[in-house]
Amino acid sequence: MRSYCLIAPAKINLYLEIIGSRPDGFHELVMLLQSIELSDRVYLHANGIDDIRIHCQHPEVPSQPTNLAYKAAKLMADQFPDIFANYGGMEITIDKRIPVAAGLAGGSTDAAAVLVGINLMWQLGLTQPELQELAALLGSDVPFCISGGTAIATGRGEQLDAINSPPSLFVVLAKYRNISVSTAWAYQTYRQKFGHEYIIDPDVIRSRIIEIHSSPLVNAISHKHSAKIGQLLHNDLERVVLPAYPQVEQLRNAFADAGVLGTMMSGSGPTVFALCESETHAQEVKRKVRSVIPDFELKFWITRLSSAGISVT
Repeated sequence: MRSYCLIAPAKINLYLEIIGSRPDGFHELVMLLQSIELSDRVYLHANGIDDIRIHCQHPEVPSQPTNLAYKAAKLMADQFPDIFANYGGMEITIDKRIPVAAGLAGGSTDAAAVLVGINLMWQLGLTQPELQELAALLGSDVPFCISGGTAIATGRGEQLDAINSPPSLFVVLAKYRNISVSTAWAYQTYRQKFGHEYIIDPDVIRSRIIEIHSSPLVNAISHKHSAKIGQLLHNDLERVVLPAYPQVEQLRNAFADAGVLGTMMSGSGPTVFALCESETHAQEVKRKVRSVIPDFELKFWITRLSSAGISVT
């Protein structure tokens, strides 16, 4: 049985709209998800025993059984018990390059890589839609991380419709190492403060979901209009996260003042990203923001938009 090394890209949200509540307790969402080149490396190899073991050099990455990559391997073992009994367990080593608890789907993309890797190791022959169906059992972002690229995500985020990718813009990411935002807190707080705005009528929800396919942002992406893409970024969760975390709001404002195409918090934060025309532009933006906020807890990454999902090296 071969060992595998998989590239697991992070993602950002170009658009996040909260439409209403779902019967399952989650929120009805409309999002535009976008892969970026910043990626983890996930290594899988058989260990000759029945155990699934997770290794990661990053101290903040949870250990098994709470680690999402471990849950992905356990899911596959439970779904295919005879094959697991035949092949046995594995060592999963995560080379963590995506910042942790950052709103960039770092845990979700590692889990997606494990699903893809086990599919190859065990020669299951599962199709991408079949893998994404399993991925939805693990979390809302995991199905997208398998396919990557650019997609409209609806439902709680697991229903995907791929669209053409935008131009390969550069991205500056920034995150305070000492700030984390609970995704559950962000959505619960949004419901408490803005639940009166939720759409209840199922027909209106369906029409709103259909509208996003012809929205100005999707149109700008399809025409690769970089400036308009930057102007049309939107994230409803900024309404609750930015007032509660003034440092994140200050960071967003610093990016806006640095002459970027557009800037926004990704997901529930606390990472803020800015779209830039070139690597030179991105480096200059980083320098400007660093000069305004000389906080050693603030870390930066420069990367690019990507059309790739999980891939094998």
